[in-house]
Amino acid sequence: MNALLELPEIRQRVARISVEDYHRLGERPVELLRGTIVEKMSKSPAHFTTVEDLREILTGQIQPGHLLRTEGPLTFTDSEPEPDLCIVKGAKADFRKTHPSTAEAGIPEYWIVRPEEKSIEVYRTPSPQGYEAPIIFKFPAILESTAIPGVRVDLGLLFA
Repeated sequence: MNALLELPEIRQRVARISVEDYHRLGERPVELLRGTIVEKMSKSPAHFTTVEDLREILTGQIQPGHLLRTEGPLTFTDSEPEPDLCIVKGAKADFRKTHPSTAEAGIPEYWIVRPEEKSIEVYRTPSPQGYEAPIIFKFPAILESTAIPGVRVDLGLLFA
């Protein structure tokens, strides 16, 4: 998640915090990543617009049994990231008392959208050591999810 946090000299200087303690902090523009509180990045107009466009594209493709969430937390053992968008198995009612949670290696695919580069980095094949190198889809490619059948994004339309 953050390569800087993987450096031993940095890790020993970082104060760890549990997910439970993180919840006690209340509403703040931060995320818990690997036991460390990280301030959220600001969103450029291109970022915000691209996320909105992608949400509109994906909304029409989500099959029953899946839910598209916007800036919704995902609870892991030592992290609670809030991705701009995520598709989770289940229905809205399933998450009234808890956020979606899974082992980190259980997330079969994740995307990092880079509007300035007109590209999407796709990470697949999780393992305990992390994900394989990303596949980069560049404008005007068509990206099809291998994790969720029927989900596809035409980068020519997304970044037009």
